[in-house]
Amino acid sequence: MPGVDDFSTYYSKAAALCSRAEKCSSEIRDKLDDWGATGEMTEKVLKKLTEEKFVDDARYSVSFVKDKFRFNKWGRVKLSYMLRQKGISSENIAQALQEIDENDYMETLKKLLQEKARKTAARNPYDKKAKLLRFAQSHGFEGNLTYQVLASI
Repeated sequence: MPGVDDFSTYYSKAAALCSRAEKCSSEIRDKLDDWGATGEMTEKVLKKLTEEKFVDDARYSVSFVKDKFRFNKWGRVKLSYMLRQKGISSENIAQALQEIDENDYMETLKKLLQEKARKTAARNPYDKKAKLLRFAQSHGFEGNLTYQVLASI
């Protein structure tokens, strides 16, 4: 039978989780469900965590975009898709994607394609270009930007 201090138990566990790494509300909701919290309890804990600034989806989305772009070399399409999958609002996604510097974005795409071009073998230039285009799209870069960069390398 749930006790009175269940709220404080769930809250302290969730707060500890949030203090270790940036988490979005859907990740905390999933974790609370895993721990056995009821729907009402989950919402109470999430509300308190949001008020205390442990959970902030806008801050999470900016952090996620910066990390995945810098370290994983993901493009805007993949970043947007992954954030939507985590239940982040369209406004927060758009705001986070604006944090990416356009010059850095194009330079990253160019370096990524140059590296891949050196390692890619193909029967003819058309096949090589197709492979590079698929590679860039699998990393979430827009097709029109990929064509521009491929024309310049």
